[in-house]
Amino acid sequence: MRVLYFHQHFATPQGSTGTRSYEFARALVARGHQVTMVCGAHAQSGLELPIVPDRGWHEGEVDGIKVISLPLAYSNRDSLLRRGFTFARFAVRSMAIALEFDYDLVFATSTPITAVIPGLAAKFARGKPFVFEVRDLWPELPRALGLRNPFILGGMTCLELAGYSSADACVGLSPGIVEGIRERAPAHKPVTMIPNGCDLTLFHPSKRASLELPGIGPGDFVAGFTGAHGPANGLDALLAVAAELRRRGDQRIKIIFVGEGKEKERLAAAARAQGLTQCLFFPSVPKEQLGRLTASLDCGLMVLRNIPAFYRGTSPNKFFDYVAAGIPVVNNYPGWLAGLISEAEAGLVVAPDNPQAFADALQRLAADRKLCDRMGANARKLAEAHFARGELAAEFIGVLEAAAA
Repeated sequence: MRVLYFHQHFATPQGSTGTRSYEFARALVARGHQVTMVCGAHAQSGLELPIVPDRGWHEGEVDGIKVISLPLAYSNRDSLLRRGFTFARFAVRSMAIALEFDYDLVFATSTPITAVIPGLAAKFARGKPFVFEVRDLWPELPRALGLRNPFILGGMTCLELAGYSSADACVGLSPGIVEGIRERAPAHKPVTMIPNGCDLTLFHPSKRASLELPGIGPGDFVAGFTGAHGPANGLDALLAVAAELRRRGDQRIKIIFVGEGKEKERLAAAARAQGLTQCLFFPSVPKEQLGRLTASLDCGLMVLRNIPAFYRGTSPNKFFDYVAAGIPVVNNYPGWLAGLISEAEAGLVVAPDNPQAFADALQRLAADRKLCDRMGANARKLAEAHFARGELAAEFIGVLEAAAA
């Protein structure tokens, strides 16, 4: 089977963001399928491909995957208008590829919701099977984050409904996303939950070592957030936790921020202005290095803005990295991940907007190494039992093969 795979934010392990599409494409190749990946350009991709002058894009083979990288630069630091323009340009160029190339099935993954456009073109203009993967519920999440433009929200709704009704199958990354698809899709539509998974080799407890980072001493307890620093993440909550720890006179607990995003400079400036010396900021790192860093943390931090739409509709990569690395997770919002953490005793769950409870959780872990180790071991067991990426990739392939058949 020849699969035309659209993912605007595709990245390899040499990059510094999620590699779900890379892993799934590799699994398709190992199964004997051919994959052409169409993506955009961003600093975290890890791609270095030669340019094809007559096509106006970069192209090459990456571990058996044919990759076409359209020169459409994207950053989550960009304004909403600029990001929207980049999404639209990528959708138009992708649609042209879907109308020209030879393939047996088209697979498109959001975000953004405009990813559905080449899939619709393949379905209606050429009668090709189309599988649509939903990583976030649009326009539900943008609306919850404050987007009010009725034309943009209306356009998102139209694309969402067109994708759900036209795709031969849909994939959702969390129980809430699957529920959201089923609420809007035709009753007969096959919808499968395939969450983000764990790379059980790259992220492994055996990689734990002393953290040699500026500002961290040998006796410190290091809690780390490794992900995007955007408006949705609500990272001001961690500054409030640091302020509470300082009020208690606790300088041992360090909170490190690893990653990029439009909020990062503001957060770092706010931490400096408030004298929060236990807040330390570091740039994003390649996946290989991130595996070692994550295993060396004392706990991982799951933080989001207190918005009910997030409770059911997210599947963050960092959670799966934390549990694969065998570290306990402290989570500050309700939902399916909070349920997993509590049920598996893989960390601690605190109420949203409660820096006192969050500080209590960190101090409890810092004071009890045995508890920390036990919860970390439980986290690794959770990763192995339910989120091994190889097993999830096999399920993914099954969805595509069924749609093609």
